[in-house]
Amino acid sequence: QVQLVESGGGLVQAGGSLRLSCACAASWRTFSGYVMGWFRQAPGKEREFVGAIRWTGGSTYYANSVKGRFSSSRDSAKNTVYLQMNSLKPEDTAVYSCAADRNYVIATAPSGYDYWGQGTQVTVSS
Repeated sequence: QVQLVESGGGLVQAGGSLRLSCACAASWRTFSGYVMGWFRQAPGKEREFVGAIRWTGGSTYYANSVKGRFSSSRDSAKNTVYLQMNSLKPEDTAVYSCAADRNYVIATAPSGYDYWGQGTQVTVSS
């Protein structure tokens, strides 16, 4: 059983910052070898890949739309993954979700992920 719980969303002005957290829990206790992905979905749009981080080693990969503004990190002691979002734009407004993938290769499609959190709303005002 896997539980992913996001937090940290909210309302922010354009140019501001937010840090999302994804608390991870599993019956086997470790996410070593997993890829943790971040996705977002705006109203009327498809779910979009934002970025991902490998739990082992911490290597990251980001969508072009957020590269240089967003960064992901993880705290193994807390079993928590973070998404730091800077220089936010109104077009970043969406529900952000974290997801876990048991494969080492980073997937950018939602279908590549095995477990999902419930999501947290991020709203960026102009």
